Amino acid sequence: MFECEKTGCVGDKCFQHCNFSSDGKPIDGPWYLQEPLYLRWKQWDCSSDCRYHCMLAREGEREKVGDKPVKYHGKWPFRRVYGIQEPVAVALSALNLSIQFHGWMSFFILLYYKLPLRPDKKTYYEYTGLWHIYGILAMNSWFWSAVFHSRDVELTEKLDCSSAVALLGFNFILAILRAFSVRDEAARVMVAAPLIAFVTTHIY
Repeated sequence: MFECEKTGCVGDKCFQHCNFSSDGKPIDGPWYLQEPLYLRWKQWDCSSDCRYHCMLAREGEREKVGDKPVKYHGKWPFRRVYGIQEPVAVALSALNLSIQFHGWMSFFILLYYKLPLRPDKKTYYEYTGLWHIYGILAMNSWFWSAVFHSRDVELTEKLDCSSAVALLGFNFILAILRAFSVRDEAARVMVAAPLIAFVTTHIY
């Protein structure tokens, strides 16, 4: 990889943006030799591209001698598609996001347009607010899952993990409230407060 960063090439594959300094100024070429925008916003720089193509070259060598794929930095050697790091995982996360959105909208339409409402326009179902929060947290979690699998950097990893922890924590709270039929607001707060505090300490 160090040779790649020095020469800007892995075998016959060369990266134009390796000819640019860290401040974006061209070293031996004009500005239009930089990578396309769809790659630049994902932070595919010289170092990350070298790691990626060195990994592919190494896996090609292993395949020729009959060896099975191995993990690199804890990840399997997936091929990028239009700058997307794990396209299948992104597609599945997006599918989960769409299903969660469809379910949330169906729940909303059922309660507010198909079932009778109280005189104050509130629903008779006492857990409406909790299920709305669940829907929002679930959609948020799958959104950041798609972003993380699209490009694995420190920020997207933290957002993905934190969103998943928040969703799991709320699932636990919701399960307790529903299982024991906790309807009083004060009792709900007493149950949820320590659990929320515990979950918050595990979000980073």
